[in-house]
Amino acid sequence: MPTKKEKIWDVIIVGAGPAGMFAANEMADTDLSILIIDMGREVKKRICPLGHDMGCTECKPCHIMCGVGGAGTLSGGRLNLRPDIGGDLSEVTKDLEKAWELVNYVDKVFLKYGGPTELHEPKGEDLKHLRRLAAASGIKFIEIPQRHIGSDHAPKVIQAFADDLEERGVKFLLRTKVKDLIIEKGRCKGVDTVRRGEFRSKYTLMAPGRIGGPWVEEIAREKKLAASFGPIDVGVRVEVPAIVMDPVTSINMDPKFHIHTPRYDDFVRTFCTNERGFVVKEWYDGFIGVNGHALIDKESNNTNFALLVRIQLTEPLENTTAYGRSIAELATTIGGGKPILQRMGDLRRGRRSNWGRLKKNLVKATLKDVVPGDISMALPHRVVMDIIEGLEKLNEIIPGVAADSTLIYAPEIKFYAMELEVNKYLETSVKNLFAAGDGVGLSGDIVNAAATGVIAGQGIMKSAGVKKP
Repeated sequence: MPTKKEKIWDVIIVGAGPAGMFAANEMADTDLSILIIDMGREVKKRICPLGHDMGCTECKPCHIMCGVGGAGTLSGGRLNLRPDIGGDLSEVTKDLEKAWELVNYVDKVFLKYGGPTELHEPKGEDLKHLRRLAAASGIKFIEIPQRHIGSDHAPKVIQAFADDLEERGVKFLLRTKVKDLIIEKGRCKGVDTVRRGEFRSKYTLMAPGRIGGPWVEEIAREKKLAASFGPIDVGVRVEVPAIVMDPVTSINMDPKFHIHTPRYDDFVRTFCTNERGFVVKEWYDGFIGVNGHALIDKESNNTNFALLVRIQLTEPLENTTAYGRSIAELATTIGGGKPILQRMGDLRRGRRSNWGRLKKNLVKATLKDVVPGDISMALPHRVVMDIIEGLEKLNEIIPGVAADSTLIYAPEIKFYAMELEVNKYLETSVKNLFAAGDGVGLSGDIVNAAATGVIAGQGIMKSAGVKKP
């Protein structure tokens, strides 16, 4: 573990998630000295809820969302191998061909460190049939080549990656929170941490991950970084019998459906489908949400997926992060600090679910530490109507997905952070300060976050006049 001393690092990376690790991977074989700072822990010391019952209350929030590998280390570890999933990488590269090259490169790196060789690629007559059903219902189906590492195997892959980075000279400073950037005369000169003081550097990369979004917003405001508020996705996690989703997940493991609802013409999408997976809690500072995991060595009888409503605010209230937090905090208050669980039939009828109806329900919840309730008391009316209409539209191509027995957990909110304004090398409006990943609004999934890390790493090398051997 490095000590502060008076050393000036060539590069400091804030965040040990995919963006930070892939940036370090680009620069590791040069003469640049690289320090990655993260407020979480090393992989082997992150407490994973999957070792206990799903959604174990013993696990600390930062162990799940922070640390080496980022939140993805304890996620389903699904790699969506398209540049237009999890953001649009071609908007960053300004070149679709380059975006595809980056996706393929990221895939090869994961394979190098033990990612699964099996590629799930939709094809055949069943795929054509699903396309026809979706088109006939006015739904856009996006087919995606995917690899599934699994929540139980992802830590092994990330550990191998981190070990290799350390062997190549990259240093990790963990359990250390960065509170500020050191900016002097329009240039970033390093970071200031909560307990260890200042660390000086020639170049700094902000890659704090999704949990770091509020910090990025604060820094952008205080340091007057050029930035804008991006949209957020507000919704729920849906859980159905696996047999209901089997006809679709057998074609595409994590199918993506884009829907425009009849009443408001709002954009609703499915996200992160976990075949025979588990619903789990997701902790943030001040509220709790839900997410889903899928394992390689353990299965449930259910399949779960997120159903998310896109929200983009305009003047005078543009702060989507603050708006999303207010929704999540209200839901957490109503749930007494636990996620809210409701049957689809109860939501339709405007009544809260109770333990009695849940006990008789066909679908049994994989997340037990919940409160039966009414999500219409927690989420805005417009979002609730979009969820109901979105599920009913989806039911046209996946019969049973909107059955009365379908379980709905709330809230699931995806914060995409304030989007920092960057150039093609991902350098911000402050000289020598670069940005990458979900926490700065440039990506929305593991692969795209990693790809932006690659771009930023290459940008720093170019600025430093360093070439990869």
